[in-house]
Amino acid sequence: MISISSVGIPREIKRDEQRVALTPDGVRELVSVGLEVRVEHGAGAGAGINDEAFAQAGAQLVDCQAAWEAHLVVKVKEPQELEFQYLRPDLVLFTYLHLAAYPSVGKALLSSGCTSIAYETVQLEDGSLPLLAPMSEIAGRLATQAGAYLLERPHGGRGVLLGGCTGVKPARVVVLGAGTVGWNAARIAAAMDAEVLLLDRSPQRLRSLEADRRGRLVSLVSSRGLIERVVPTADLLIGAVLTPGGRAPTLVDEQLVQQMKPGSVIVDVAIDQGGCIATSEETTHTDPVIEKFGVQHYAVGNMPGAVPFTSTEALVSVTLPYIVTIAGRGLTEAVTERPELLSGLNTIEGSVCHPGVAKALGLTPRHPMACLR
Repeated sequence: MISISSVGIPREIKRDEQRVALTPDGVRELVSVGLEVRVEHGAGAGAGINDEAFAQAGAQLVDCQAAWEAHLVVKVKEPQELEFQYLRPDLVLFTYLHLAAYPSVGKALLSSGCTSIAYETVQLEDGSLPLLAPMSEIAGRLATQAGAYLLERPHGGRGVLLGGCTGVKPARVVVLGAGTVGWNAARIAAAMDAEVLLLDRSPQRLRSLEADRRGRLVSLVSSRGLIERVVPTADLLIGAVLTPGGRAPTLVDEQLVQQMKPGSVIVDVAIDQGGCIATSEETTHTDPVIEKFGVQHYAVGNMPGAVPFTSTEALVSVTLPYIVTIAGRGLTEAVTERPELLSGLNTIEGSVCHPGVAKALGLTPRHPMACLR
């Protein structure tokens, strides 16, 4: 297997992406265990971290190519087309991949023979996703914040205040999915005094949240009939469903969107898994909204990138222990010490190793241990 003695941190080039995959404190941790850390010039600028801070922590400041030439490359977002040239068989890539939504990236990883580990599919025995959770928390909170802004008339909305006011009813917020994204979106909306309907297919999940329910928040067991009844009543609809490694299911079709009120808002947080609203199209922070059938659609593929300082700190707090383990012990020992990394493995030597990713790409998966031997 690949020997790892160097870690590379390239500057993110995805449009409007300002996060960075490592902080100076993270660099210090890696250097302290004898690893060489290469940080591309300007990688942390968007998150408010200058080159000097990385250098003082022990990083080598390098150009893009040198960062990618490290044995382990750690990023925030999936490689962009311009970065495909740097993929190679002796590279381990650790980042968010979302290959179900970006099949061209999957094809590039497979053809290169690169070993790729996706943050979003690292899964603990209890089903939780430790490397996705902090970004999901941030995205959920941003979803309500963005929705409230877009409901204002100057921004194309109905002119509805999310929490209403004395004598005037609040906006209705419908949240599809009660995972980390959905719960945070619902909680913030309820705190703003909106009327919130939180839908999820799991009664157990809804029951586990019951003790923390606040304000005008009602939890409902989801069904197609229920979705068809409540979506047209929503002022703000938030799509927050998740299929680890796979494409998000389409829960709201075009006909249902047409029944929504003019000036209402959709925030599809599932867009980096293909979206759960049929009319969603991925947008950017620079140009975040598309209007269809009189409904504002916000579907930014890297929502936490809007708050790069907070997001970078939150991301590195959970990824750093895994980076140390992978780089310090090698991949085979790392998956033994942290078995959840097995589910994080998406591609090895031209094979897909995650069942959900393989299904989304129309390929046959190989067990990751078979690839590691």
